[in-house]
Amino acid sequence: MLILLIMCAGIAVGHFFFNPKYKPVAEKLQVVATVLLIFSMGVMLGKRENFLHELATLGWKSLIFCLVPSVLSALLVFVLTRQFIETQFHSTKDK
Repeated sequence: MLILLIMCAGIAVGHFFFNPKYKPVAEKLQVVATVLLIFSMGVMLGKRENFLHELATLGWKSLIFCLVPSVLSALLVFVLTRQFIETQFHSTKDK
């Protein structure tokens, strides 16, 4: 929650207080901050003793959390598309 508040504060400061002529500088600072964030996350993860075992476990969980919503979303879109598009197509075809 704290991270979201900090991000919102950064957006507000950038939108209301940052002069548009400094946009190229702000973009470069964003890239540097992102690289530092990713690097620090890697250092924190690398310090864990069972990191490789946790990574393997997280990998399977991540795959499941990715595939289940994707497959269910695709099925829902397929069913709704068939129901509503074909119904609309047949009703306009009959006219």
